[in-house]
Amino acid sequence: MSERVEKILANYAGENPGVIGNLRRLMNTGRLAGTGKLVILPVDQGFEHGPARSFAPNPPGYDPGYHPALAVEAGCNGYAAPLGFIEQIAAQYAGTLPLILKVNNSDSLGGPEEPCSALTSSVNDALRLGCAAIGYTIYPGSGLRNQMFQDLRDLINEAREVGLPTIVWSYPRGSGLSKDGETAIDVVAYAAQIACQLGAHVVKVKPPSELVFQKAAKQSYENVPIGTLAERIQHVVQAAFNGRRIVIFSGGAAKGTEAVLEEVGEIAKGGGYGSIVGRNAFQRSEADAVKLLHDIMDLYAAQA
Repeated sequence: MSERVEKILANYAGENPGVIGNLRRLMNTGRLAGTGKLVILPVDQGFEHGPARSFAPNPPGYDPGYHPALAVEAGCNGYAAPLGFIEQIAAQYAGTLPLILKVNNSDSLGGPEEPCSALTSSVNDALRLGCAAIGYTIYPGSGLRNQMFQDLRDLINEAREVGLPTIVWSYPRGSGLSKDGETAIDVVAYAAQIACQLGAHVVKVKPPSELVFQKAAKQSYENVPIGTLAERIQHVVQAAFNGRRIVIFSGGAAKGTEAVLEEVGEIAKGGGYGSIVGRNAFQRSEADAVKLLHDIMDLYAAQA
């Protein structure tokens, strides 16, 4: 057993043993096994953004089998996707690659209504498919956030009973937030705190900017170091129960290799537990994606 992994799992003392076992499995898989760091490949973009926007840059990505094979080749800790993609590959990969069933999703075809994802699968689906965890997105700031929060608590309780941890995508969004406000340091830290308070075992947020968006929070940040991304990451991890919950960061929109690695380097320095990298990986050729993911993992391993 890894001493580092067991130290992290001690923060989950009192949890269902199945939940702890599956968290242990995630952290003991792939090139980062035993380091306490995670790099997960998420492929929900076909549902969220559309197939061409997601897969046309690298057409093999249209095939559901391409992505878990990439995750295994690169040595990722796990692979996250909606029901359809997971159903296509579970028979081959369940028990080999930790699978994470994304149980809610939304499309980009709708109008300007308040953001709220639909439940697209269930805890029973995750069990049937041999998954190691479920994933769920909340939008703190949405006018429909309270319904999402209630649904998440119900799902966490249901998943916990059968030994599955929950990874929460906590993305501030709604009519009360500007685009810049969605990634402001105070808002991202708040989103991480909300996910933890709702019972998330792993929290996924976006890397925060230096902006303090909420007027009521400006004075509170006068003496909080937020000038560098590493400092902001450190604060977000602090907001997640002082680092007692695993916090991983999204890779965001597709960008150049140098920009990806610079950002990940800062996340690693700031004490982030890892990254969940989708478009920046699978939109590259397989060879380039594997190299990028290895370089990302090396940055985390150096800080473990």
